Amino acid sequence: MEDPKEIVLDIETYGDINDKENLTVTVVSIYEYDEDRYRSFDENELGDLWPVLEQADLLIGYNSKHFDVPVLNNFYAGDLSQIPHLDLLERIKESSGNRYKLDDIAQATLEGVEKSADGMKAMEWYEEDEIEKIKDYCEQDVKVTKEVYEFGHDNKMLYKENLKGDLEPISVDFEFEYEDQQEVQEEGNMNMTLPI
Repeated sequence: MEDPKEIVLDIETYGDINDKENLTVTVVSIYEYDEDRYRSFDENELGDLWPVLEQADLLIGYNSKHFDVPVLNNFYAGDLSQIPHLDLLERIKESSGNRYKLDDIAQATLEGVEKSADGMKAMEWYEEDEIEKIKDYCEQDVKVTKEVYEFGHDNKMLYKENLKGDLEPISVDFEFEYEDQQEVQEEGNMNMTLPI
C-alpha cells in the first residue's frame, strides 16, 4: 500500500452537546498529512469537506468516534463511521482505564503546547459571527491533536499529571493496521460511505 491518506480532524458546534442530533456544526478543521496543510470549513462549506473525507484512508481525532463523527453524520448523506478511524481518547482509555481531556494530556506531554480557548468561547464567537476566530481555534485543536498523536505514535507513551503535580506515563498504541484497506486502494482510493 502506498502512503495512506491520513486526516486529523476536529469540529466545533453550537448548542447542547448532550443533544448531538440537534447541534449545529459551526466549523470543521482538518490536517492532511499527504498535503501537509490545515484547512477549515464552516457550516456553509461542508459540501467541500465530504469529498476530502471520502478519500481518507484513516481519520484521526480525540473523542471523535463518539462525538465528531456522529454529529457530522447528521449532515452527511452517507456514513462517515465506515471510514477507518483512530480515536486517540479511545486508545488512551483502553490502556489507562481513564478518560483525560486533550488539553491535560497535551500540557503534560508536549512542551508549550495547549489549547488556545474552549468550546464555550467558540459558541460565543458563533453568536458574534466571528467565524474566522472559530476556524483559528479549531485548527489549533487539530494541531494539538496531531502533535499528541505523533508523540504517542513515536514514543508509545503519553503523560498525565497526577494530584501531586508529578508527571506519570501512560502507555499507548497508536498503530493502525491497513490490511483491510487494500481493496479500497485498488478500487481508486475512495471509501464507499454513501448508500447505493
